[in-house]
Amino acid sequence: MVIKGILIIFYILSIIISIKLILENRDPSKTLIWILIFMLFPGIGIFIYIILGRNIRKIKINNTYKIANNMKKDRLLFNLEEMEQLAKCQSEIIKEGKVPGYEEIDSRVLKVISLLLNTGIFPFTINNNVQVYIDGNEKFDNLIKDIRNAKDHIHLEYFIIKDSEIGNKIKKELIEKAKEGIKIRIIYDDVGCWRFWFHRSFFKEMKTYGIEIIPYLKGKIAIPVGGQLNYRNHRKIVVIDGKIGYTGGINIGDEYIGKNKKFGYWRDTHIRIEGTSVYMLQMIFLTDWYYNTKEVLIKKNLFPKLSIKGNTMMQIVASGPDSDWESMHYAYFYAICQAKKSIYIETPYFIPDESLLKALKCAALSGVELIILFPKIADHKIVNTASYSYFQEILESGGKVYLYNKGFLHSKVIIIDDFMASTGSANMDLRSFKLNFEVNAFIYDRQLIEEIKEDFMYDLQESEELQRNKFENRKIFIKMKESISRLFSPIL
Repeated sequence: MVIKGILIIFYILSIIISIKLILENRDPSKTLIWILIFMLFPGIGIFIYIILGRNIRKIKINNTYKIANNMKKDRLLFNLEEMEQLAKCQSEIIKEGKVPGYEEIDSRVLKVISLLLNTGIFPFTINNNVQVYIDGNEKFDNLIKDIRNAKDHIHLEYFIIKDSEIGNKIKKELIEKAKEGIKIRIIYDDVGCWRFWFHRSFFKEMKTYGIEIIPYLKGKIAIPVGGQLNYRNHRKIVVIDGKIGYTGGINIGDEYIGKNKKFGYWRDTHIRIEGTSVYMLQMIFLTDWYYNTKEVLIKKNLFPKLSIKGNTMMQIVASGPDSDWESMHYAYFYAICQAKKSIYIETPYFIPDESLLKALKCAALSGVELIILFPKIADHKIVNTASYSYFQEILESGGKVYLYNKGFLHSKVIIIDDFMASTGSANMDLRSFKLNFEVNAFIYDRQLIEEIKEDFMYDLQESEELQRNKFENRKIFIKMKESISRLFSPIL
């Protein structure tokens, strides 16, 4: 009788939550998934919903408005208002169909820039020199050199930092700089770095030398689900002296330098920036710092005067559940719809929503070359399995899928014709577009796009094509496993 009574209570709660979901006018597919979960697992379903299902976007947006007002009131980021004014000014210039310093520019670039300007404070910058790294060892070698040369401050923000060989190497370098009086601040994700819940000595030693270290969303419920949790800080940012910035897909751990036996060689993409776009990475870091500590950092040394470094035009774009718009999602959708020749995508996870999937299929059906490069090795089984169900539709529409064989592919890259490329922390999945806090660089420089494209083509040589006829004849239980995994794709 007790068990029966508990089940009745669970079902009543499930009905109440289901009504609430319906009234919120969410995506119908997501609403139906939650109702199905409540029907099949009434008790567990409610628990899962509490952890994963709440519409945090609306809650966060309200909080963000308050934070934004406080930031202005406290004069956090002495030039925040100037950045807002710059974005507005650039929007007006873009409407005239031109960019100062560029005599000829693709109209599609102007539209992507305009879209991103209107969905957030993401000014485009021209004074940039960008280096692309496709290997963790190369990235860390250069990062360590830059850390050693730091003169004023070092800011690091990572989803994952591990007590590992490379982690301890970075730690040693940071401690040495802290001894010199260099100000060091670190933000880590509380779930991505869950190992430190049990082994606190790694951070504790750094703190003894004055290095400030904080977790993102401290004190929030943090229960790993499939190695991930909703609304996590997935960003990878390094800013050194306000002059050098790093962002991309590489976290701090030995697997990222190819020292994990399961994955072997780790293929990723990361970029090093010198120039004005470093200001944007700095602003994102300082905003995240303020969000978690309420500490106001008003120092001009954080935004030093920069000399001419290059002429790469790009936008640094941050996204997350605290924004009004899904900036990256919208920009990708628009750019895909504007493709005339080719769409190249590298991603470790492929979980598009219906609109993005339809845009990709329309492009392929219209004759645009669509190639998706995906890892043959899986690091998250359910997500990897669900991705194959989407590949069926990609292949049917004339697109191609290649499986990377050399090791594990963790690179997050999209290249549209020769007018836009984007790389950063965001995967091609719903989690990155809607749930996680991400940061990407949108690149409009044709020479740099060509370099990124060459890396993509090189990766194709290390991959095998997923043949449609062979893929369609896979065993029924494999298809069933893929389809069941896909059912949960809205919350993966």
